[in-house]
Amino acid sequence: MTFFVDSSLNPDFPFEWEREYEKVARKALEIEKFPFEAEIGLTIVDSEEIKKLNGESRGIDRVTDVLSFPMVQFSFPKDYAAIELSNDNINPDTGEVVLGDIVICAEKVYEQAEAYGHSVKREYAFLIAHSVLHLLGYDHVSSEEAEEMEKEQEVILRELGITRDNDGK
Repeated sequence: MTFFVDSSLNPDFPFEWEREYEKVARKALEIEKFPFEAEIGLTIVDSEEIKKLNGESRGIDRVTDVLSFPMVQFSFPKDYAAIELSNDNINPDTGEVVLGDIVICAEKVYEQAEAYGHSVKREYAFLIAHSVLHLLGYDHVSSEEAEEMEKEQEVILRELGITRDNDGK
């Protein structure tokens, strides 16, 4: 597995955020039974940059917590047969499936951790799990999709011992 990190700013998270990213992403891929080696990129940005990206990519002119940029188009969550049918998303140098990129707003991580009453680490881990699920074809447009995605996020965090009661402090 290859996990790229690009951060022009130092998010100053009170934990080893690069290691946490890899740990959560690996666990998500394991739980979702992703059958290939994968490549995922992570970029940490400020609120100004994520607002700009949100406007450019989704036409929404506001700050958001996380954006996911999937490279594989799944018909439904975990539609891994789609990858087997095409080499379009395989990195020829590594043989890994390029799943896509995650962009997280550092300020929103702190803001939402405080608003939800849990640690910055738990909020960050939640956003990584959430975004990896998007890269695997999950969405939350309908209430049924949202419920399924929320359930999967909680399974990933629980497996890592990052729950609302014990948020990995």
